[in-house]
Amino acid sequence: MAFFSKILSMFSGGGEQEAKAAPAAEPQEHAGCKIFAEPVREGSQYRLAGRIEKVVDGQTMVRTFLRADMFTSLDDARECTFRKGQQIIDQNGASLFSDGAVSRSA
Repeated sequence: MAFFSKILSMFSGGGEQEAKAAPAAEPQEHAGCKIFAEPVREGSQYRLAGRIEKVVDGQTMVRTFLRADMFTSLDDARECTFRKGQQIIDQNGASLFSDGAVSRSA
């Protein structure tokens, strides 16, 4: 029975795409923050995703972001993720971490 279950799951799972994180890249520094590019693999493409970290009063605060942008190249996804992270930091300034939440979406 297990054999048939595996066969059926191969054919019936087509509607659900499994999202997988890509291998990590070195973070980049920008305006006192660290930007981590963490594109998510969806099928044969990568979705722009990452996080921004900043140490405030000895505590690491995290802002995650996920965008609709898709890329066929992991390197392109990472490059655009770093640019998007810089844009988020530049547009929000100090207010990005002013709410005191340790972790939230940006």
